[in-house]
Amino acid sequence: MKINYENYSHLSFDLWLTLIKSSPEFKQKRNALFRDFFEIEHPIEKVNEIVRYFDVLCNNINEKTGLNIDTYEIYYLILSALDVDIVKNDTDRLFQFYGHTEELFLEYKPVLIFPDIKKMFQEITNQDKSISILSNTAFIKGAALRKLLEYYELSDYFKFQIYSDEAGFSKPSAAIFQLVLDEISKYKKIEKKEVLHIGDNSIADYNGAIQFGFNAHLLKI
Repeated sequence: MKINYENYSHLSFDLWLTLIKSSPEFKQKRNALFRDFFEIEHPIEKVNEIVRYFDVLCNNINEKTGLNIDTYEIYYLILSALDVDIVKNDTDRLFQFYGHTEELFLEYKPVLIFPDIKKMFQEITNQDKSISILSNTAFIKGAALRKLLEYYELSDYFKFQIYSDEAGFSKPSAAIFQLVLDEISKYKKIEKKEVLHIGDNSIADYNGAIQFGFNAHLLKI
């Protein structure tokens, strides 16, 4: 990852497809678990199709509204599309399923896109610059992503981590970028132009940061 960060005081990083990418095994096993747990009669190919459809759709909606569709809401949309009676599946049951999903996620972990990212983070922090995470979420909540970053021994490099499911807003909303600025301002005086946001999504990461007044780097892998 080559980023010119010399002129910035704080670097904000997206997570998915910027620092990590999913394990292909995880999605396969999660969808199979979804089919079995909710006793879905459709073949796994149909489940895969529907899950992918609502994953993309909800992400697009979040980008348009700047809000955050909850994981359980996505589950209900998928279940309904797969002819499952959602009345018979209360939120306690969804909570139980999510627990199994998180276990799978931490067993079949996403991998680091840049294996030497710790070295870069160390170089940044050695220059008295600060780092944070700003990530939209969908099927995996921020709490699980915190555990993942702890596993990779990256957590200590971040001054804070902001996830859309916890904030109630999604990039490119100005509200979630404002949260970043508010958090930075708790420990140092900073202007918007001194913040560089790095991400792979031109709408959520690049346009969102620029429109808010941050600088931005669009990562192309």
